[in-house]
Amino acid sequence: MSGKEVSLKKNFIMNAALGMSAFIFPLVTAPYVLRVLGPEGNGKVSFATSVVSYFALFSQLGIPTYGVRACAEVRDDREALSRCVEELLFINLVMSAVSYAAFFAAVFLVPNFRENKELFFIASWTILFNCIGMEWLFKGLEKYRYITIRSLIFKVIALVVMFAIVRTRDDTAAYAFTTVLAASASGVMNLFYARKYVDLKPIGSLNFRRHMKAVGIFFAMACASTIYTHLDVVMLGFMTTDTDVGYYHAAVRVKQILVSIVISLGTVLLPRASYYVKQGRMEEFWRISGKALNFVMLAASPLALYFILFAKEGIRFLSGNEYGGSVLPMQIIMPTLLFIGLTNIMGIQILVPTGREKIVLHSMIAGSVVDLILNTMLIPHMRSSGAAIGTVAAEFAVLVWQYLFLRKEIHPLVEKIRFGLIAVALAAGSVASILVKRVLPSDSALQCFVILLISAVLFFGVYGGILLAGRESLVTEITGQVLRKIGIGKERR
Repeated sequence: MSGKEVSLKKNFIMNAALGMSAFIFPLVTAPYVLRVLGPEGNGKVSFATSVVSYFALFSQLGIPTYGVRACAEVRDDREALSRCVEELLFINLVMSAVSYAAFFAAVFLVPNFRENKELFFIASWTILFNCIGMEWLFKGLEKYRYITIRSLIFKVIALVVMFAIVRTRDDTAAYAFTTVLAASASGVMNLFYARKYVDLKPIGSLNFRRHMKAVGIFFAMACASTIYTHLDVVMLGFMTTDTDVGYYHAAVRVKQILVSIVISLGTVLLPRASYYVKQGRMEEFWRISGKALNFVMLAASPLALYFILFAKEGIRFLSGNEYGGSVLPMQIIMPTLLFIGLTNIMGIQILVPTGREKIVLHSMIAGSVVDLILNTMLIPHMRSSGAAIGTVAAEFAVLVWQYLFLRKEIHPLVEKIRFGLIAVALAAGSVASILVKRVLPSDSALQCFVILLISAVLFFGVYGGILLAGRESLVTEITGQVLRKIGIGKERR
């Protein structure tokens, strides 16, 4: 086993740990925050952060994705890497200044924004922190151990601060501050730590023009993606009430937590895939791509199905009985776990490293158009459920578009996925777990937690057991590695 392969596995473990922290942090905070602030307070914070995300998007100009590829390609040359980072950072700083100017104008000119300008100003700190954080540099260098440890530290700090300052329904500003602290404040640390890998000082003439075409395409991709991922919340905020936004946010929050787990492998594969393409090592590129597609099918399918079956218990445990309006939107939106997982691999790991960003862009534009049309038609009548339908349709449109362009290349990879075995395992897991909710009461948060705990052990235990008994290749490989790590299995020679 090569050192690079070991590094890739460590990166996946670190990123999976980061994904789990993204799961655990809201799992700890959500039951408290959702109850303290209520649907209306959560809706206000969600609306503010969604609007600010558009200004943050403009300031980033597609660099978060393009920067990973650009840094990965020159990571073995410190001078070239330093030059690349300085050029991208300068572009980022200029666009952040422009974005802030537009943001302040919008806050004072738009009545919906002006009413909660304090929330908007607090949320806007993400624009600056994301800029100076240069997360794309550390991902390009595959420094996932640093990213994970740093993120965990700031999440713990934010957790402590949140319990200390968020006490009543009027503490929406305090909660907005803790979300910024948990998500973006680590950018300050990145600015100093980056000096270990690059020289942030004048190193001669800089060539910004060489990045502009690619940055423009990635920016358009980011625009299209952000439009259909945040458009639902923004349109709900304008067309309905803060309470409806709060219902929808509770459902989307669960989805976002699960998505971070599903895409954890694809995230760490982008710099490695870009490196393989640059080196002409296409056999290794397609090998890891096939494993990634298989991983998404194995992980996303059971997560989506389980949380459709146990949406009511999940919402009651995390949010309380006040959020009954979140159950149906959550059930509707769960299939996006699979759609997003697959498009993350096809788009970000296959199309982007091979220089076909325009296909990804066109797929996202298609998703944005579908989302806009359906949101306009459905939100006035179905409110949060209508927004959920629009999101599912948008993600499916992105998936279909990308698959049509890649079907010949990925068909040999898809053929290796054992769909029949996965379907049997899902059915068996569902039967084993569904009886729990019919036997146990679910009137309180504690009772819902007990149901979720027992049903999850049964569902995922049976699901994993059948895959292992059927000798599914990836499950067998991972199980063997775990057993060898703890000294039970035999070492391969």
